[in-house]
Amino acid sequence: MKLMRVGAPGAEKPAILAADGTIRDLSAHVADIGGAAIGPEGLKKIAAIDTASLPVVSADTRIGPCVAGTGKFICIGLNFSDHAAETGATVPPEPIIFMKATSAIVGPNDDILIPRGSEKTDWEVELAVVIGKTAKYVSEDEAMDYVAGYAVCDDVSERAFQNERSGQWTKGKSCDTFGPIGPWLVTRDEIADPQNLKMWLTVNGETMQNGTSATMVYGVKYLVSYLSQFMSLHPGDVISTGTPPGVGLGMKPPRFLKDGDVVELGIEGLGTQKQVFVQDK
Repeated sequence: MKLMRVGAPGAEKPAILAADGTIRDLSAHVADIGGAAIGPEGLKKIAAIDTASLPVVSADTRIGPCVAGTGKFICIGLNFSDHAAETGATVPPEPIIFMKATSAIVGPNDDILIPRGSEKTDWEVELAVVIGKTAKYVSEDEAMDYVAGYAVCDDVSERAFQNERSGQWTKGKSCDTFGPIGPWLVTRDEIADPQNLKMWLTVNGETMQNGTSATMVYGVKYLVSYLSQFMSLHPGDVISTGTPPGVGLGMKPPRFLKDGDVVELGIEGLGTQKQVFVQDK
């Protein structure tokens, strides 16, 4: 299933993409795409609904973030071997974990604000994993049972804030609008192998990233298990799993985003995003 949230910011309602390509309103059946609705029983309930019987949502309705109630937005750094190489970094012996503020979350096609004082705003197409039920001390063998599904994420980053302002990476990752997620939460059953998905990103029509999740150092199963050793993962939590090569920081010379730039990105089977970057006032 391809689950969605549609409507104005802060007033999104749950929806599903029907087989005929129409968006259908789920609000008579579930309160939102989050919490118990994305657990095993909740997803079974949604799967049993005849989507043809649901009201059609206008195609021009804004698409919001595909999951509600995200308590933790966890990111994994330098998790693609070819991306680590382009930045001159070594592959870490254990996953690098940092947090992105949940206030950064926006819809997949919303404008992205370049923060005041920014000179190095960058792009990163990433595979996001959405947790469906509480995970604590889970093994790799059982880790996938805790995954509701997957989504596209643009881990927008301000590199000067991240690397040149002292302290941790969070300050360069958490600016308002730096976390577009969606368009869909694609349930786990629809993705045969999350470690074999094409990933791409363009800036003003020019291809920058053209990679695959096959070059992930630490895969989805490992990451869910690993993170659950340090903290409980709850329904709606998002794990953004790293980016393939082609980020602006890794170019020679580096290249960063400016007011008016258009970024488009996508992952095989998970849909696409399109964002206009706008200077914040």
